[in-house]
Amino acid sequence: MRKITVGITGASGSIYAQRLLAHLDECPDVMAIDLVVSQAGIRVVREELGINVSGAGTRPVRELIGRDSDKIVLHPASDIGASIASGSYLSDAMIVVPCSMSSLAMIASGVTRDLIHRAADCMLKENRTLILVPRETPLNAIHLENMLKLARLGVRIIPAMPSFYHFPQTIDDLVEHFSHRLMDHLGVTHEQKTRWEGSRKNRPENNKDAEKFENHT
Repeated sequence: MRKITVGITGASGSIYAQRLLAHLDECPDVMAIDLVVSQAGIRVVREELGINVSGAGTRPVRELIGRDSDKIVLHPASDIGASIASGSYLSDAMIVVPCSMSSLAMIASGVTRDLIHRAADCMLKENRTLILVPRETPLNAIHLENMLKLARLGVRIIPAMPSFYHFPQTIDDLVEHFSHRLMDHLGVTHEQKTRWEGSRKNRPENNKDAEKFENHT
């Protein structure tokens, strides 16, 4: 049973966080989820998903995943006294999804202006799993240097890049596949149906979606 910390910042792509949280909440491998949404993240979630996740209590979580949760605890981004602000709190992994370039720079520099940055700093100093999901394009040299610095410290940099080898037909297919890839890196189980099983089985002529594939080429 794992404890997972999830941070949502002000980069575009809040649907990835929404879907990942819903899956983690259902996952039997996960016993607790600590959630922090930055001020910029609150605004982006509102603009992209039409959801208000400001405030405290259970309402923001219910708004975000569409149901009440016994696993997810929402912490204010300003609460530096929260459990996840200490390295003595045994969080198994942390993921920041999506991760803005500002938050990435803060984490790379060891600057802790909010609870997301502090929790990430704890994961680094305790040598625990930290995953950042940047969503920005194009990337300038500063962005790339910050990512390289963190990667050298063992941070997993997983850009929000959709894949197409599973023949997605909708945006939801893309989001689902990427969300399950994030679960792989968090070390939790799932029943993803579109794992890569080798090119022979997935050639268009052998795939059940061959006709759809041909119509799109």
